[in-house]
Amino acid sequence: MSVFHRPVLAAALAVALGTAGALAGTVTRPTPATAALPTAAVALGDSFVSGEGAGAYAPVVDVNGVAQSFPGWSAPNSNAFFCHRSANASLHQANLPGIQARFNLACSGGQPHDLANASASRANGRTVAAQLDQLRSVAQTHDIDLVLVGLGSNNSSFTFGDVASECANRFIADAWTGWWEFWAYLGGPVEQSPCGDADLATSAEFAAATTETTTAVRQLLTTLDQIDADGQHRVVFQDYTNPLPADLDPNFHSEDGRDDTRDKFRALGAERYAAGCPIHRGSLAAGRTFSAGLGTLVQSVHAAMSAEFPADDLVYLNVQRAFDGARLCERPDSPTGALATPIRLQDGPSGVFVTSLSGYDKLDIQRIANACVSYFQTCQESWHPNVAGHAVLGRCLAGAATTTRRTVACVRAGDGTITVG
Repeated sequence: MSVFHRPVLAAALAVALGTAGALAGTVTRPTPATAALPTAAVALGDSFVSGEGAGAYAPVVDVNGVAQSFPGWSAPNSNAFFCHRSANASLHQANLPGIQARFNLACSGGQPHDLANASASRANGRTVAAQLDQLRSVAQTHDIDLVLVGLGSNNSSFTFGDVASECANRFIADAWTGWWEFWAYLGGPVEQSPCGDADLATSAEFAAATTETTTAVRQLLTTLDQIDADGQHRVVFQDYTNPLPADLDPNFHSEDGRDDTRDKFRALGAERYAAGCPIHRGSLAAGRTFSAGLGTLVQSVHAAMSAEFPADDLVYLNVQRAFDGARLCERPDSPTGALATPIRLQDGPSGVFVTSLSGYDKLDIQRIANACVSYFQTCQESWHPNVAGHAVLGRCLAGAATTTRRTVACVRAGDGTITVG
């Protein structure tokens, strides 16, 4: 039976009881303690479920109970608004029959720590309450039937943002300087070689991140079992999809006779930036290993929790192939048609995105890169699902919400068809 059928059955039963009372000459009204609460779906976790990259960001209530709207591009990145909870997030685009309300409690940059603790109590956190405290508030007024969890890409060992900036900065440094030239920005010296597996996350770091995420999800499931009105809810563990392909379209392999194994390939650097994929081809394999590692992390957490909470309705949703054929620079017209946002920077916190680096020298590039470091909100949307990407993830979620299986994969075919099975 689908998880979404339960509210319908409960409502039918309430109607039947009310009718029986009327026939007996009495009026039967549900009391506040027994009245069926409206059903809800909730998103918890990080940017891939908060809606980063999809725009239409809603105000976010901070730890002081104040709803924070856009505070300006030069505001501290700790501001609650920069959780970037989008009206276009997958939770809001998914077809979820029987669900009456949806609550996006996820926060871009969210870590396992942030489930049970205020995000601001860690380095680079945002001024929002613990996500489980926010969940408890929802449970006071709604019957939670579906929970989407996107957690693991950020943790105390590594973060998606750091991984992305590491490889992109290496490419930009290589494109605009020679091996004999020093390149550094506010984050420190930048290498010019492609990223390798260990540059993104080591096996020890993945192990630590898995343990950290498992602990947080255990707290979530324990809390849900305590606060859910009817004790029946499905929890969907979604993993991550890589914004980049296994290889770039041949159109992006070289420019002016230079490929990315040469020194100072500025024209190629500008071309790939404009297309949304400023990265060495040699870094792509490490990126895929990292993405697959995140999938293994989420799958491991799901398996552990399924064993520990055998009565709970837990589903692992693999979305690693949900963007197949529509990743950045997978087609020659990128970023047109891509399901992920291109890397975009600002030249200072101006609100104007730089879409072309043609004609910029290395000092210009350093200045632009430093804006991302000083004002992370100016670049944090980069390499995330866009509106269309979140729509695809919404279709993935809809499939996971009604499946009878415990593990499903969401796959995009060449013609754009999405299957969940």
